[in-house]
Amino acid sequence: MRLLKEMLVLAVGAVALIYLLNPTAGFLEFIPDNLPFIGNLDEAGATALLLAVLGYYGIDMTRLFGSRGAKQPPAQDS
Repeated sequence: MRLLKEMLVLAVGAVALIYLLNPTAGFLEFIPDNLPFIGNLDEAGATALLLAVLGYYGIDMTRLFGSRGAKQPPAQDS
């Protein structure tokens, strides 16, 4: 069962990556990019899926988007 889950996560990540690389030069578009405001939602969704898959495997890419001076809150001792 765990192998099936791992294969599904890898497949979702691969599809998201291929969709973002867009090897078909715009042929495979779920939402056309020339629609105002909603044209890039499919790319945003693929990016979110790819970040989630990378996070599943312990690669936290969201740290790249944080501010440089941000500090982690202190851990609470209990």
